[in-house]
Amino acid sequence: MNILQALWLGVLQGVTEFLPISSSGHLVLGKAILGVHTAGVAYEVFVHFGTFLAILTVFWGDVWKILVAVGHALRHPSPRTWHGSYREDPFLRLAVLICLGTIPIVVVGVLFENEIEAAFSNPLLVSLALLVTGTFLLGTRWIRPQDTRFGVVRAFVIGLAQAFAILPGISRSGSTIAAAMYVGVERSEAARFSFLLVLPAILGATVLEGGKLLQTGIPSQQLMTLFVGTIAAYCSGAIALKWLLGVIRRGRLDRFAYYCYAIGIVGLVWFARGFFL
Repeated sequence: MNILQALWLGVLQGVTEFLPISSSGHLVLGKAILGVHTAGVAYEVFVHFGTFLAILTVFWGDVWKILVAVGHALRHPSPRTWHGSYREDPFLRLAVLICLGTIPIVVVGVLFENEIEAAFSNPLLVSLALLVTGTFLLGTRWIRPQDTRFGVVRAFVIGLAQAFAILPGISRSGSTIAAAMYVGVERSEAARFSFLLVLPAILGATVLEGGKLLQTGIPSQQLMTLFVGTIAAYCSGAIALKWLLGVIRRGRLDRFAYYCYAIGIVGLVWFARGFFL
């Protein structure tokens, strides 16, 4: 992968991470079209870290209040105090629900690490997954959730949707926001929880992959492509995230379904032709 390809794929990641059209799926298809071959998922993990920084930038107020609430709870390590704080402090409650919603993706990531990495080299599977994403998004057209409250059950259901979206082609933002809407959460609150929920998962994956790279050594050329891709993903991601939040407030998440269908069908035709030649 050269610098220009890293830049282009980083921008692609940043834009598609927040739009509900699967960033990982677009990375797989983009690399296949460009003829880019990389070992493992290091590039994918680091450009996801760029989008992690974009979420921090846009939701810094919420993140800071969550950290303050958690810090306050840790300074008073008493089950009785924690129970009272959980009931009274919405940001401590949000922190707990984010932790709960993160459990499914951790379990899936640990148990199916090899299978997940293999999926990143299968553009045909990605194309099929994009059709699934499109169907999931299209269904939001007929629901009208108005509740902003989150509880344990809702958080876990959204966490399951995030774990399912570990497959390339299944949009993480699309599946988690749609899942929240399906269980009755108002769309803006669904988007807020969705993007805060992904922070621990991205940070954990980045730390693990970064540790592997430090053990094996990072070639200077690969280091530069990782850096360029991360910065490109951050800049484009921040812009895309702010735009998407406006789209969600207007209530038209289902429009992205048609794009997923189009790309999925084109991908199926393009990459399945090898079976018939």
